[in-house]
Amino acid sequence: MATVRGTAPELRRADGSPIRVLVVDDEAALAELLSMALRYEGWDVRTAADGTTAVRLAREHRPDAVVLDVMLPDVDGLEVLRRLRAETPEVPVLFLTARDAVEDRIAGLTAGGDDYVTKPFSLEELVARLRGLLRRSGMTAARQGSQLVVGDLVLDEDSHEVRRGDDLVELTATEFELLRYLMRNPRRVLSKAQILDRVWNYDFGGQSNVVELYVSYLRKKIDAGRSPMIHTVRGAGYVLKPAAGG
Repeated sequence: MATVRGTAPELRRADGSPIRVLVVDDEAALAELLSMALRYEGWDVRTAADGTTAVRLAREHRPDAVVLDVMLPDVDGLEVLRRLRAETPEVPVLFLTARDAVEDRIAGLTAGGDDYVTKPFSLEELVARLRGLLRRSGMTAARQGSQLVVGDLVLDEDSHEVRRGDDLVELTATEFELLRYLMRNPRRVLSKAQILDRVWNYDFGGQSNVVELYVSYLRKKIDAGRSPMIHTVRGAGYVLKPAAGG
């Protein structure tokens, strides 16, 4: 029998109110995509397209975390960070940076416990990184039920541990996000296009073969030597369900 606990587990502020996040990016489509993903987590999201607006909104909105593009039309992200920290020293900041950013700049971005993701990125990865920053900041309380459970397969969204029965399953970051998406939708057939859109970056280009590849990786780790849980529905996609007799 399958049970699912915490299909959209939320972090909340210590007083129980929604997490406040400020998204700063001058690409309107990306900012909207990020806002949708973060609102799905139950968070209160504001957006700014430039650094000056970001500083003003931060002063008014008092965010618990900031997603900040390094390259902005007026001032760069590091200067925005300096201004934000002058008023709210502890606010965690997740930087968005171009793939060709030099290593020493990335080192500067990650100084002080902050994090970064490179464009293009997986929405699932960005949300996971942001959740990690929020938890480490100590300003949040995790809602109970951070585990997804399908049959004898258990995925803990906070610790990132996965177990099948008594066995710990070691997964890469991408394998974990793929499994999480499947487990959030048990018994539901998910197309390759849906999986690409949710697990990989927003402009991946529709290369469905990468889905086949990672499903095969997951099967080797989740189903090897056991009754299978991940099934191919020919012409439709993939479905995860409890093993027969489980």
